[in-house]
Amino acid sequence: MQPCSVPLLYDIRRGINHYACEDTHRNVYLVRIGATSSQLSFSFSATFCAPPLSCSSSSSAAAVAVIGWKSRFLEGMGCLQSKTSNVQTPEEDSPPVEKQDLEEKNGEQDRVPVFREFSLDELRTATKGFSAELIVSESGEKAPNAVYRGKLDGGRVVAVKRFSRQSWPDAQQFVAEAAGVGKVRHKKLVNLIGCCAEGDERLLIAEFMPNDTLSKHLFHWDKQPLPWEMRVRVAYYIAQALDHCNTENRKIYHDLNAYRVLFDEDGDPCLSSFGLMKNSRDGKSYSTNLAYTPPEFLRTGRVIPESVIYSYGTVLLDLLSGKHIPPSHALDLIRGKNVLMLMDSSLEGQYANEDATKLVELASKCLQFEAKDRPNTKFLLSAVEPLQKQKEVASHVLMGISKATVVLPTMLSPLGKACARMDLAAVHDILLKTGYKDDEGAENELSFQEWTQQVQEMLNTKKFGDIAFRDKDFKSAIEYYSKLVVMMSVPSATVFARRALSYLMNGQPELALRDAMQAQVCMAEWPTAFYLQALALSKLGMETDAQDMLNDGAAFEAKKQNNWRG
Repeated sequence: MQPCSVPLLYDIRRGINHYACEDTHRNVYLVRIGATSSQLSFSFSATFCAPPLSCSSSSSAAAVAVIGWKSRFLEGMGCLQSKTSNVQTPEEDSPPVEKQDLEEKNGEQDRVPVFREFSLDELRTATKGFSAELIVSESGEKAPNAVYRGKLDGGRVVAVKRFSRQSWPDAQQFVAEAAGVGKVRHKKLVNLIGCCAEGDERLLIAEFMPNDTLSKHLFHWDKQPLPWEMRVRVAYYIAQALDHCNTENRKIYHDLNAYRVLFDEDGDPCLSSFGLMKNSRDGKSYSTNLAYTPPEFLRTGRVIPESVIYSYGTVLLDLLSGKHIPPSHALDLIRGKNVLMLMDSSLEGQYANEDATKLVELASKCLQFEAKDRPNTKFLLSAVEPLQKQKEVASHVLMGISKATVVLPTMLSPLGKACARMDLAAVHDILLKTGYKDDEGAENELSFQEWTQQVQEMLNTKKFGDIAFRDKDFKSAIEYYSKLVVMMSVPSATVFARRALSYLMNGQPELALRDAMQAQVCMAEWPTAFYLQALALSKLGMETDAQDMLNDGAAFEAKKQNNWRG
């Protein structure tokens, strides 16, 4: 293990090892890990937590095991060395992309953990030794690159795609390519969350989609055919995913087809990130019948951005017909104005003829022989968006599938509920309304009004930080609150909580977790600190730990309510 480059804070209150990183100029240190001596003492400077804390413990209690998310958190903070940390990805030289609104960006990144490298042992455990019973590829064991359903230590269910070594002989190239794809994040993508390249193994780890593929719902449905409105939604969501990939300079998507579209727990269609990986040595850009491949690929063997639009057109044909029709045959029907012969008979009465005609015309444009005659992704969006008539109806309702419900603690405050559903905007509103009143009863805490003229700069810094936080200028809020943390002789749990949410809004869940834990150090039984830890842990993909934090927060919430009644 490499020595950590930043000081560590150890919270002994819970009796288990919680870690947080603090700025290097702050006097907060971890004295020892895994101590075997009879005494183990921790001391926090008064500049961080007043009065200074110290404790001793027996040798049996002093042995500290760095396990589960704690070790992964250290790695995420740069305390442990990762093989991907020094790998340059193909996107690092790409032109900068215009930043999206922070709230929209965070909505797209909900519940997506940070990309990392997994060990082979982790994935063996997750897939029960790559058990054939856990293969979820529709071709089963016959698939050249099987996909397994796996369960990580934290409880997160993932999809693990296993390649042969021949597919990617160069391990470093594989890791670099995967790390590049792992940077692309969108709520309409099945996001890549990790990879593994040990020995002869080459594996990709992505979010798990529990509701099958578009191919299954179109061609092999059990209970009901996919309704028209849902087919239009699929077309729109795929266009959104492809457009986002374009903005991220990932303009090539290999072998776009009905197997690449999967449905999440809400029934929403998502485009697999596996198709963003560059062509491997023995792989093919198009695994389907040659009748469905773009003309330029047949001529040159090369894939260009316009090839993706052609493949999108073939998916539109699948959606319209409910069958896998060769483009040449479909175009003959369109030219002969036999559009009704193209349409899936099970959709009769579900759509307006003009809407169907518009979608058929779009498919025809996408399937033009000359690449230059095909539309771009912006055109796809503008063409499909008006065809959606039931945007307010949830996808799982349209598809007739049941949605699994998460069991939450029986007593959660509005803040706890907002954190559980990862509603950052609601959390922001609640923290604004609460203000600093929770700090008022904290031991040794001074009210801001009692500070003298000598600390006017500190008051101004707090004021500017609060204004930035109120106005959702979270980058500025982080800057002001960071200055305030250094200035204050007695820490404020509320300041740490506000900076934690600002980090979350800025897409930095590791730093948010650190601040939420420091808020807990300031106020050991403050439910808000536990709820924010739960939110940050969920962002990092550590669902089991997040659930534990929600339960702890609810328990302290109940304790506080009982104290009030008493």
